[in-house]
Amino acid sequence: MNVDEELCLCFHITRRKVVNYIRIEKPKRPAQLADCFGAGTGCGWCRPFLERLFEQAVLKGETAIDFPDAAEYAQMRAKYVRAGGGTPPPGATPIDEAETD
Repeated sequence: MNVDEELCLCFHITRRKVVNYIRIEKPKRPAQLADCFGAGTGCGWCRPFLERLFEQAVLKGETAIDFPDAAEYAQMRAKYVRAGGGTPPPGATPIDEAETD
């Protein structure tokens, strides 16, 4: 996943926005990333990825995390939502379009 691809598919928040938010706002806890345009407050799929990004950036000073590519990430989210993991809000990236089975 490159920096300009969406990390939060519910609210269309790119990895770059989250990294910049961490750099500029210096949140103290991963939950504060929700203040970055609502990241992680939709279906919940991206929360573990946001937490990893936060931990790497805040604790280690780096943001080079190995994320799945965008298509794989969207497929994984679709499976998560279909398994009852969360419900995307209106306007979120639809799971059918994201899936390429």
